[in-house]
Amino acid sequence: MASAYPLRTADETTASFARLAQSRADATNEIVGESPLLQSLLQQVGLVAPTDSTVLILGETGTGKELIARAIHRFSNRSSRPFIRVNCAAIPPSLIASELFGHERGAFTGALQRRQGRFEAANGGTIFLDEIGELPMETQITLLRVIQEREFERVGSSQPIPVDVRIIAATNRDLEAAVADRTFRSDMFYRLNVFPIHVPALRERLEDIPLLVEHLIERFAKRVGKAFRTIKMNTIETLQAYDWPGNIRELQNVIERSVILAEGDVFSIDEGWVKRGLRRPRPTAPLISSIAEREREMIEAALAESEGRISGPSGAAAKLGIPRQTLDSKIASLQINKLRFKSRRNGMLAMPQVNTGDVDVD
Repeated sequence: MASAYPLRTADETTASFARLAQSRADATNEIVGESPLLQSLLQQVGLVAPTDSTVLILGETGTGKELIARAIHRFSNRSSRPFIRVNCAAIPPSLIASELFGHERGAFTGALQRRQGRFEAANGGTIFLDEIGELPMETQITLLRVIQEREFERVGSSQPIPVDVRIIAATNRDLEAAVADRTFRSDMFYRLNVFPIHVPALRERLEDIPLLVEHLIERFAKRVGKAFRTIKMNTIETLQAYDWPGNIRELQNVIERSVILAEGDVFSIDEGWVKRGLRRPRPTAPLISSIAEREREMIEAALAESEGRISGPSGAAAKLGIPRQTLDSKIASLQINKLRFKSRRNGMLAMPQVNTGDVDVD
């Protein structure tokens, strides 16, 4: 009989998830996992949530940036007030000002009545600006004034309207590189980058896959009226060997499809769905150590050449050909002190500058 991965009882699953509840982070019963990277992320959420600070959430597509934004709102002092989400990439440039700030009757063709914008709807609560990197430059100027002055004007009106909102923004773009390319305003970046949070990719926290799979099976099985007793062990191994370019969103799709197609009470997946993206077998411990040392050497060489700069055209990330967020994660995991590589003046380390040039965030 094939080896199987037993599903936990309800009590065992509740006890496992209780550790997450202690960090106050499982805000929507969707933030699932116990990996060090996720625990560090949830700790940051717990620290920033009670404040009114602007948060910039960074991470690849499908990593759960909106869940993190909702968790921050849930544990803030504004939790009883509205949480308004705006997908900046989904709104046509010609309509985004009206969508954000509202418009007066007759402000443009088709404006038959006054319309409230998203900022006005979020007053007293939180506005979540998803895909902020896609915001047109002209709208960035207007939004910058709203962030600074805490007031806005409806399209077609010159009457300022005060607004009290907390701003959380998210993007899968490297905004510092966008600033260097002049596709994103530097003053806007510095206004948003008060408390940056990096959401790790699923391939960076593979140890969370068993819990995620249990959680998703339970969710989708309830929808279709099925129940599963076990998960085939090779299913978990196969899922952990895949790179997950679509992250948790892709994992959700695979589990939902498998639940629909499953027969009997043993859950499994069609391995053909993920085999094309299988990673090579994990190296043995000595090889892992050797690879880590080589990685450290390459990163330190790039930091030395760029004098400690992470982002921008001449930064270490560009020299290594990897995203800035990935490099930050590797620097943290390898415990590299990037301040050692800052440019030296008169034998002393140069003090990091605030809000000028490139900003490096640990």
